[in-house]
Amino acid sequence: MEIIEAKALELHRDYCDGKVSMVEIVDAYLKQIDAREGEINAFITLMAEEAKEAAALLDQKREKSPEKLGALAGVVLSIKDNIAVKGVKMTCASRMLEDFVPPYEATIIEKLLAEDAIIIGKVNMDEFAMGGSTRTSYFGTTFNPLDTQRVSGGSSGGSAASVAAHFCTASIGTDTGGSVRQPAAFCGVVGVKPTFGSISRYGVNSMANTFDQVGVLAQDVADAHYILKVLAGADERDATAVGNEGLQGPLEERALSGLKIAIPQLFETFPMEAAIKKGIEEVVDKLTAQGATVDLVPFDYLDKAVAMYHIIVNGELAPNMSRFDGVRFGHRSEHQDSLEELYAHSRAEGFGDEVKRRIMIGTHIMSMDHAKDYYVKALELRHSLQGELERVFEDYDLILSPTSPNFPFLAEEELSPVTVYVGDTFTVPVNLAGTCAISIPHATESLPMGIQLVGQRFKDHELLSVARGLEELL
Repeated sequence: MEIIEAKALELHRDYCDGKVSMVEIVDAYLKQIDAREGEINAFITLMAEEAKEAAALLDQKREKSPEKLGALAGVVLSIKDNIAVKGVKMTCASRMLEDFVPPYEATIIEKLLAEDAIIIGKVNMDEFAMGGSTRTSYFGTTFNPLDTQRVSGGSSGGSAASVAAHFCTASIGTDTGGSVRQPAAFCGVVGVKPTFGSISRYGVNSMANTFDQVGVLAQDVADAHYILKVLAGADERDATAVGNEGLQGPLEERALSGLKIAIPQLFETFPMEAAIKKGIEEVVDKLTAQGATVDLVPFDYLDKAVAMYHIIVNGELAPNMSRFDGVRFGHRSEHQDSLEELYAHSRAEGFGDEVKRRIMIGTHIMSMDHAKDYYVKALELRHSLQGELERVFEDYDLILSPTSPNFPFLAEEELSPVTVYVGDTFTVPVNLAGTCAISIPHATESLPMGIQLVGQRFKDHELLSVARGLEELL
């Protein structure tokens, strides 16, 4: 097997056994990037020289002290460009932060580097993680490696594309409403969103504080779990990070026999591409043949999930975006006749249309006259949705659905924002409830689709164990 097609666990083992050098691994990925990056546009900042230098140092470490090699020695990662890597530009795919260089390291980057991972670059995303296609990026769309006429999904589209194109072993993204799982589905890779609070968000740009969670995109479930073990843990710099002990144990493939799985009844009537619906039905047949029980279950709040999600998320992101004012950091307009003009022009020039749209909606929602009608009501419904999921998990082990109701759309296809938002119907409830979920690829007659499994909060290990079994079955 070629280096670039090897999985993280394979590369780590071969590297520690001395079968390949880190310099050879990095060079192999850089050659692949050189061959395909022009048609995909996955990277905002390619860290070629930094990766080569780090690889040479790691080879020296292996020669002198092989027993001190970290858990990720041999593994090459790409990082979504809303995560701080000290001394490397962190643009959030926006003109507003086009030249911003963070003077500190995100907690997860400290953890990855401590385990000898090599970072090969910062990858593209929707601007400030607002979008589902990377088409809102100031640096242009990231195209799907499986069909370069189509989008890679978003907001972690660069992460998914970099894994699918074999530009890296795995990638670190963030998931606010499906931003790891949907692009994973579009690009035919595995995407995991762990339980909210499992991983520190210190050094990760906040979009919506009660939704955002760092996730992993990889070639298979075992690789994703292996990297999550490194990332998970409490952090005194992030009060929401409580860790997740369940992610630390070994991953065992769980038998599918005896599993009780719920499918939202909405699946029967929700508009989706025929091949997606057929794919879910095929998976259900395979599961029942293995002895699992699969039932259609009514969800009273699922059809309201997208509405409550966008009300709460936009209500949270609007004040988060207020820090970008052209004064402390970020893009500063030359129109500076007054402080108000500086604010207005800097934001008008620095933000794209989708970011402006969501700031305006969020500001409207959070205004004194509307907060009770919209935001408070959405919070009440969120609580009801959380309770509903908890009741379902009393009787069922997991919830099964398509990750996305459609295949990746053409990059030139015009879609209304509402059409794009509705495509997140099956992913946003996971973030509303703060629970865990995974998207694993399933082949169809054309492009692969994503199969989403949703687990209970802090039972990520059980979710991944079942996903490993389903992955083998498919």
